[in-house]
Amino acid sequence: MKRPHIAIVGGGLGGLAAAVTLSHAGMRVSLFEKNSHFGGKLMPVELGSYRFDFGPNTITLPGVFQQVVSQTGRDPERYFQLEKLDVHTRNHFPDGSQIDFTADRDGMMRQLKMLDTFAAGRYDAFLKETERLYRLSEQYFFPLSFQSFRDYLSPALGKALLQVRPYESMDRFFGRYFKHPGLRQAFGRYATYIGSSPYKAPATFAMIAHLELAQGVFYVKGGNTSIAKGFAAVASECGAQLHADTAVTRILTEKGQACGLELADGRMVEADAVILNGDLLSAFPELVEEQKRPSFRNAKRDKFEPSISAFVITAGLNVRLPELKHHNVFFSGDYPGEFRELFADNSYSNDPTIYISNSSHSDPSVSPEGDNLFILVNAPALTADNQLQIDPERYKERIYDLLEHYGIFIREHIKQEKIFTPAFIRDKFGSHRGALYGPSSNRPQDAFLRPGNASRDIDGLYFVGGSVHPGGGSPMVTLSGLNVARRLIRKHL
Repeated sequence: MKRPHIAIVGGGLGGLAAAVTLSHAGMRVSLFEKNSHFGGKLMPVELGSYRFDFGPNTITLPGVFQQVVSQTGRDPERYFQLEKLDVHTRNHFPDGSQIDFTADRDGMMRQLKMLDTFAAGRYDAFLKETERLYRLSEQYFFPLSFQSFRDYLSPALGKALLQVRPYESMDRFFGRYFKHPGLRQAFGRYATYIGSSPYKAPATFAMIAHLELAQGVFYVKGGNTSIAKGFAAVASECGAQLHADTAVTRILTEKGQACGLELADGRMVEADAVILNGDLLSAFPELVEEQKRPSFRNAKRDKFEPSISAFVITAGLNVRLPELKHHNVFFSGDYPGEFRELFADNSYSNDPTIYISNSSHSDPSVSPEGDNLFILVNAPALTADNQLQIDPERYKERIYDLLEHYGIFIREHIKQEKIFTPAFIRDKFGSHRGALYGPSSNRPQDAFLRPGNASRDIDGLYFVGGSVHPGGGSPMVTLSGLNVARRLIRKHL
C-alpha cells in the first residue's frame, strides 16, 4: 500500500510538530521552509559572541514540547533540557514598587502582604479560579481541530464556553483579586501573550496565570531555540524530508482538492494533503487564488483586527546588570492609554511598557562577555498600506531614556546592537502587517471562533500556527500541529 504523502509549508513549531507526528506514524512527509532556520519566530540571533532567542522568551507547558519527542519513544532530554526558573519575572511599577513573580505560593504571599493586603487575602481563590479556567480549556478547546462553525456546536463545548468568562474582560477579572494598580498591570500583561488588550480580551485567558504561577516558567539550556532544533532532528530521524531555504509559491489544487505545491524554483511536488504552517491572513491569500477560497476572500481577511506587533532591540553588553532577572518588565505610567494608542490609534506609545529578557542571568554560556538583553516594546501592526509609523533610531533612544528613569543604564555598556521592527516581522516570517499572532483576541468572536484548522473550500488543506485554533503562544502553536497531524492519521491510516 502506498504511503500517503503530506507536504508542509513552513517549518515553525506547528509544522515541525506535525512533521514528527506524521513521519513517526509512517507517512511520507516533505516540509519546505523559506528561511535558513527551522522554528519560525523561535529564531536564533547572533551578534558577535552574544546569542539571543528572537522569541518566544517565556516557555510554559513544557509537557507539550516533550510530548512531540516522547511520542516517538525517544527521550526529550536528548534534544533539549527544560529548566524551571525559581523567580521568573521581576515587575517594576511607576510608583517605585515591584514584585517578583514565582510559582512559589508562599513567596508570592509574602510579597502580596506588603504590597496589597486585599490581594493576599484573595490569592488562593485566584489560583483556584485560574486553574479552573485552564482545566476547562485543556479539556474542551486545546485538543480539538476545527474546520467549520458546525464544529463549535457541541453541547458540551458550548457549556464549557459559557463557564470560562467569555464576556468579562481580563482587566475586570483581575480587579476582583488585586487592588494595587501595578498588580493589575502585571497580570493584565498576559493579554499581550496573545497579541491583545487586557481591557478587551476575554477573562478566559487569565488561565495564563495558572501556567506561570502554579506550573512555572521554563528556560531551555543553551537557548529556547533548542526546542525547534530538537523537533527538526527528531522529524529527520523519523524519515521526514526537511528543506530549508526553499520557498513555496503556490498550493496546487484539482477539483477542490489540495494535490501539491509549486516551489520558487519551478519544481512541482505532488501530495495527498497539504499543511500550511504560516500566518493564515497572509500565506493563504498568497498561495491560493481568491476564486478557489470563496469562504476566505481578501475582503474577509481585511476585516480581522490584527494583533499587536513588536519593536525589538537586541543589545549585547560588556557588563552584567545584577538588578536584572531572567525576565523583567518596566510598566507604563498609563497602561490603558498605551493600549488605546496601540489599537484605536494604531500608533506607538510615548510611554510604553518595556520587557527585557536577560537569559544570560540563568545561562551565562549564551553570552560570555556580558548580558544579552532582548528588549521588546508592544508595537501596533503596520498601517493598512504597510507603513512603519516611527523612526526606529529615535524610538530606540526613547526606550533607553525610559529605562534610565528605572535605574537601568544601557547605552554606555553596549558592544553589539540591532533593531527589529514590525516590517522585519512581516518580511521574515510572512506575518500580515507584521502582527505577531494573526487576528487579535479583543473580540469574543476572534478569541473563541478563530480561523479553523482546515479549509472550508479545499479538501485536504489544513492550517496550523498562531493565527488559527487554538491560538498564539508556542505551546498552542505546537498543539495545533499535533492536533492536525492526528486528524490526518485518522483519515489516511
